[in-house]
Amino acid sequence: MGFESCGKLSPFFFFLYRREATAAIFFGRMAMRKQTDAGAPIAVGRAYDLALWLMPKIEGFPRTYKFTVGERLSANALDVLLLLVEAAYSAKKEDLLAEAIRKINGTRYLLRLAKDLKLMPLDSWSFAVEHLDEIGRMTGGWLKSERGAGKAV
Repeated sequence: MGFESCGKLSPFFFFLYRREATAAIFFGRMAMRKQTDAGAPIAVGRAYDLALWLMPKIEGFPRTYKFTVGERLSANALDVLLLLVEAAYSAKKEDLLAEAIRKINGTRYLLRLAKDLKLMPLDSWSFAVEHLDEIGRMTGGWLKSERGAGKAV
């Protein structure tokens, strides 16, 4: 009697799958997922992936920094995600994208501070900065294309 016989997966197999996904995220070997929302730019998916990866890391910060540096870092990551989502579905994208770029730059400094305070290992910091730089390049290109499209009208 296998799990195929009932026509759907049992909760046990879902637990195993979820456990493996969580372990992959925790150890920094997370492969960036493919875009699931066909209407949103790839930068939105990358920002989501970074926020998803960053949240458990912040939970591991010592108590003295979790509610200062950690809270600001998580707020900035979520702000970047929400600004990009809003820009994806808004007619006026330029201001939102410019604000997202400012938040990305602030997040870079917060990540650097977390590394210098030894709140996160060097490999985790480099993973986060690499992906944040990718999001910044994508957002900058998106802003540039929006400014070019505004002049053509």
